[in-house]
Amino acid sequence: MAPSRRDIQLTRITGHNLGSSDAENEEMEGVRLLDSYDDDDEENAHFLSKIEGGGGGSGDPGLRKIQVGVTGMTCAACSNAVEGALMNVNGVFKASVALLQNRADVVFDPKLIKEEDIKEAIEDAGFEAEILAEPVTAGTKTTLVGQFTIGGMTCAACVNSVEGILKDLPGVKRAVVALATSLGEVEYDPNVINKDDIVTAIEDAGFEGSLVQSNQQDKLLLRVDGVLNELDAQVLEGILTRLNGVRQFRVDSISGELDVVFDPEVVNSRSLVDDIEGEGYGKFKLRVMSPYERLTSKDTGEASNMFRRFICSLSLAIPLFCIQVICPYIAALNDLLGWRCGPFMMSDWFKWGLVSIIQFVIGKRFYVAAWRALRNGSTNMDVLVALGTSASYFYSVGALLYGAVTGFWSPTYFDASAMLITFVLLGKYLESLAKGKTSDAMKKLVQLTPATAVLLTEGKGGKFAGEREIDALLIQPGDSLKVVPGGKIPADGVVVWGSSYVNESMVTGESVPVSKEVGSPVIGGTINTHGALHVKATKVGSDAVLNQIISLVETAQMSKAPIQQFADYVASIFVPVVVTLALITLVGWSIAGAVGGYPEEWIPENGTHFVFSLMFSISVVVIACPCALGLATPTAVMVATGVGATNGVLIKGGDALEKAHKLKYIIFDKTGTLTQGKATVTTAKVFSRMDRGEFLTLVASAEASSEHPLAKAVVDYARQFHSIDESAEEGKESQNSGWLLDTSDFSALPGKGIQCLVNNNMILVGNRKLMSENSITIPDHVDKFVGELEESARTGVIVAYSGELVGVMGIADPLKREAPKVVKLLLKMGVRPIMVTGDNWRTARAVAKEVGIEDVRAEVMPAGKAEVVRSLQKDGSTVGMVGDGINDSPALAAADVGMAIGAGTDVAIEAADYVLMRNNLEDVIIAIDLSRKTLTRIRMNYVFAMAYNVVSIPIAAGVFFPLLRVQLPPWAAGACMALSSVSVVCSSLLLRRYKKPSLDTILEITKE
Repeated sequence: MAPSRRDIQLTRITGHNLGSSDAENEEMEGVRLLDSYDDDDEENAHFLSKIEGGGGGSGDPGLRKIQVGVTGMTCAACSNAVEGALMNVNGVFKASVALLQNRADVVFDPKLIKEEDIKEAIEDAGFEAEILAEPVTAGTKTTLVGQFTIGGMTCAACVNSVEGILKDLPGVKRAVVALATSLGEVEYDPNVINKDDIVTAIEDAGFEGSLVQSNQQDKLLLRVDGVLNELDAQVLEGILTRLNGVRQFRVDSISGELDVVFDPEVVNSRSLVDDIEGEGYGKFKLRVMSPYERLTSKDTGEASNMFRRFICSLSLAIPLFCIQVICPYIAALNDLLGWRCGPFMMSDWFKWGLVSIIQFVIGKRFYVAAWRALRNGSTNMDVLVALGTSASYFYSVGALLYGAVTGFWSPTYFDASAMLITFVLLGKYLESLAKGKTSDAMKKLVQLTPATAVLLTEGKGGKFAGEREIDALLIQPGDSLKVVPGGKIPADGVVVWGSSYVNESMVTGESVPVSKEVGSPVIGGTINTHGALHVKATKVGSDAVLNQIISLVETAQMSKAPIQQFADYVASIFVPVVVTLALITLVGWSIAGAVGGYPEEWIPENGTHFVFSLMFSISVVVIACPCALGLATPTAVMVATGVGATNGVLIKGGDALEKAHKLKYIIFDKTGTLTQGKATVTTAKVFSRMDRGEFLTLVASAEASSEHPLAKAVVDYARQFHSIDESAEEGKESQNSGWLLDTSDFSALPGKGIQCLVNNNMILVGNRKLMSENSITIPDHVDKFVGELEESARTGVIVAYSGELVGVMGIADPLKREAPKVVKLLLKMGVRPIMVTGDNWRTARAVAKEVGIEDVRAEVMPAGKAEVVRSLQKDGSTVGMVGDGINDSPALAAADVGMAIGAGTDVAIEAADYVLMRNNLEDVIIAIDLSRKTLTRIRMNYVFAMAYNVVSIPIAAGVFFPLLRVQLPPWAAGACMALSSVSVVCSSLLLRRYKKPSLDTILEITKE
């Protein structure tokens, strides 16, 4: 049955602006842990920050980003043509086309163009396009508009009452109620209030309420088992038509796929699947397909299609080979083929017929792709193949017809055309297989998530009444899931029952299993090794850590490294240059033959000077290969980003990957980067009449509102002193109410400390600078005591209360075990490490001496760290920054290569180019080393691709024929061209064998 689509008509929501400036200003507040970003320039960053995942209504929904599958691209020239076609569309702000993934990322203004316009632009450029389905997510939504039925209203007073109640609800932006239709239209923030809260408010006011529809929509792609014929498809369509919340659907009975667009405010994805299966009385079995699964199946299908074409071409080319080479030695066959039938011999008829099928049926794709390229003013490899094979084919046809008319029979070259197409198809098949291997790391990440999950169903009293197996892609936030020993954790969440050890190496790269107890967070895709666990899902869909990693790696693989610009330029002029060289070859050899420039015995039997020249010219056309140049960079970047992800190093783009190999300076933050970030109080000394317990209570009360690691150490120390149960959940008001004092006017002063009011008196907790600015005198004996702490690599924290110094606390933060070795290895690699910290000079120097860093910058404010970066960049040096905190974000953004420790803050990770998942400094070495090896591989690919063309084209043109008497036939030239692309991809695949450098073998790594 052909695919069909039914649209469910909904009541139109009109006349109101759904977007608002407030919503736009708040869009960046929900930055997720591993969100990818594009830093081409500030303008791009501005409009990309406005991209929304949907939204309806007539207002301004901002910019949108979609992914489009593009079929038919063969080389860099094709991807450039698609990119150019998209950028010429009014309303498209940014377009990035990935040749290897056969995909385009497009950022556009939905007020100016529609998705279909983008698809048409690609198709007009000569390629096939498909808008890819977005995965169902539970991420942050934009403002929604919902229509609610309100029963029981009788007059205007009822309307005013309901409107007033709705407008007073938190999160409601606007509410309009119509008495005539008994409908209310409510614009609300789904992150503050949900549809059930609104319905409850309506019912509490004495009316009946229910949601009719919203302007929100999600799309679900399902694989359906049980659709065996057209009647089954009609039954399924009938079920979908009757379901509430279904807006559009498309049933493809051939592929067994079902696309459903639905309103998530009316029905969720799991309920939708359950309803379809229930209405079908078990006849239909549905399984959610992830977008990655569909892309993988398309890639596999492309390879299979290419293999079928090759086999068909080969099956016809083999008889041609036999007619040309073997049959002349078999008398009976030779007599049969030599029998004249009409104007031609039987062998000529056979060859003409077989080659025509290869040329115009199997080889049709080359003509179609060449025509598309020429129609859009570009050229690619298909143009060269079509030109070369057509020249050979039509010359042979012309030679036959000329012989039939004149009786002079020139040699034909049908076999050259057939063998050329066969070898090109073989090369394309091998290339598609090799390119598939470059995304193995991505496929492994996708496969980490289990296919199914065990959902615990609740009964009365909140107790679990049973369990059932569901599709893992249908998990929703708040679901309780059972994970058996040896099973994969299906979603990010929190352990609510049980204890076990979880292997997180596949996500973080950390090989040691991590202990998990009640309250411990878990990551989807990791393996539960021991006891059974009950997990409450907190993040699903695109919010999940694993999906964010996949998205980040995917974005990086789609980005273009600056070195790719060279290949793009060469691709734009390659084909015209090759065609020009082929014409020069044809004309040069023809003129040389006409003036007697070479002996007649060089010409084949029954041949002419023109035929002799034409074979050289055809060889030039078909041996030249622009594909190898176009594949040199993206294949290496794709493999490298995948290898980095498997080693716990997430790379945000080809630009970052390229810059890291040129690092001259690398700046380290101290706390949480070089140190463990697990500070402990070693000394607490009171310099006043205040009681020790009172002193600790005072300091802890002030520090309780701070997120700094040192503040946490102070609170933990005071809690232990007061014998507070450490197992109690941190941050709960009930925990602190027993001993912490109330504070007000809290203020964190970066680089200095904190201040707030306790009992209406000012308390200052920080360094000397903070005391000096507030005119707090530090006695000599206190200053000496603080100095001794700092010289022993401990941080001295001074406390003043009500204008007087009351005590000092010494806090130690141990160095990370690997820090000294990493610093030593960086020096060996020619990278100069620098430590920049807001801590005091004495502590900074002590830590730097212990770790082996000579260049230290202390007492630096957050903005000052960025200034240090810029000062090092003035001479053109490439500067890296490694940090973990919010105060490191300006420096991470300013650095050429920012590396965020994975255990750090979301803001720091957002500003960085690399994310080190393991919170281990060894990954800094991996990032630099992988960058260097990748750039070396890219250069090798370019050298090979350029050398291949520089050497092969003169050979094909016959430059060395007078000396070596060796002529490269067109079919052999085609084989060389096909294998050149395969060799470049295989060269990039060698990066999969990358082994991270061991810190214990420092001498094995030499300065580049």
